[in-house]
Amino acid sequence: MTDQSVNIDVAMAKRKTTIVKNASGKRAPVSRVARPSAREQRSADRRDAILAAALEEFSARGFEATRLDDVAKRADVAKGTIYLYFRDKESLFQELIRTMLTPVIGSIEALGAADVPVSMLAGRIVDLFVREIYETRRKDVIRLMISEGRRFPKLAEFYYREVLSRIIAAMRAILGRAAARGEVPQGLVDFPQIIAAPGLVAIVWSGLFERFEPLDVRKMMQTHVDLLFAPRRAT
Repeated sequence: MTDQSVNIDVAMAKRKTTIVKNASGKRAPVSRVARPSAREQRSADRRDAILAAALEEFSARGFEATRLDDVAKRADVAKGTIYLYFRDKESLFQELIRTMLTPVIGSIEALGAADVPVSMLAGRIVDLFVREIYETRRKDVIRLMISEGRRFPKLAEFYYREVLSRIIAAMRAILGRAAARGEVPQGLVDFPQIIAAPGLVAIVWSGLFERFEPLDVRKMMQTHVDLLFAPRRAT
């Protein structure tokens, strides 16, 4: 493992570590977390079952056609149980987004904090997308937003605020440092969406055309970053 790889891993670990402080602002000892009671565990399990059922129903029917009755039936709970955890269908959808995507966003923000050459980070970003999004059900959440966001602007606003804005900020931090080192054009800092473009293409392609022409997503994304971050010739 190279020193630069170690630096990335250390930055990510620091980002994920929670520091507990007391009222004076000094670090306080972290108390041992108590194990949840059997009742608390059952409640958490029911909540997870509702979210898993919601993902299946939203993916199959779309946001508008999905009924909480169907989510409850798939989760094997009474419909009223859903209201113990979620105010309505919209809040259920929002929590599904938050629960599934927040861990990935945290990893991207950790990469954004690592001050290493962009070529080192690019491979990590490709691997993160393929492993944590494309090869999981998270891609279904993103596909839902692509198809439903225009018709339901409140959901699009929530997704932008909770997901996209944080990813864009992290990518701008990475690209800003890279531009300062002369690794990428300054203009790329203004358009971090370019970095994500092949990921969105892959998600759309997998839902529509995969059966006709399978896509090597990892290779496509690596080709994209190679083109973007190839050593620049002095002008």
